[in-house]
Amino acid sequence: MAFYQFQRQQEINGSKEEIWDFISSPANLKEITPAYMGFDITSTNTSEKMYEGMLISYTVRPLLGIKTKWVTEITHINEGHFFIDEQRMGPYKMWHHQHFIEEISNGILMRDIVSYIPPFGILGALANPLIIKNKLEQIFAFRKEALEKKYGVYNQ
Repeated sequence: MAFYQFQRQQEINGSKEEIWDFISSPANLKEITPAYMGFDITSTNTSEKMYEGMLISYTVRPLLGIKTKWVTEITHINEGHFFIDEQRMGPYKMWHHQHFIEEISNGILMRDIVSYIPPFGILGALANPLIIKNKLEQIFAFRKEALEKKYGVYNQ
């Protein structure tokens, strides 16, 4: 069984409160997800702010436009500092995503650690360097640009 970690960080202008308010609202996920992913929240009773135990269901089209259902649970929150979401149903055998924010001079450092096991055993392991890792790179590059457009480019 292949296990992988993908890590990214970016520096963002803005206050800790405004960045936390943005990233802790499920409604904002679509804004930082590439349109080609076809991301749509399908949960009917989604709170404006996440809470521990919250389940968020959505559809995405991660590969070849094939619609996939995904359900994540917010498993841990340290208000204003970090939250963790874990896949409960979806394309991965295992998905654990840690989101951290911390104040730095004149802005915020946002770090993500995604730990995952691809589906399909050895086929998933073979697909990781060719497809999955590249797709994660694209998604996080888009998110970086979207946050820079919203909050400005970080200047130390």
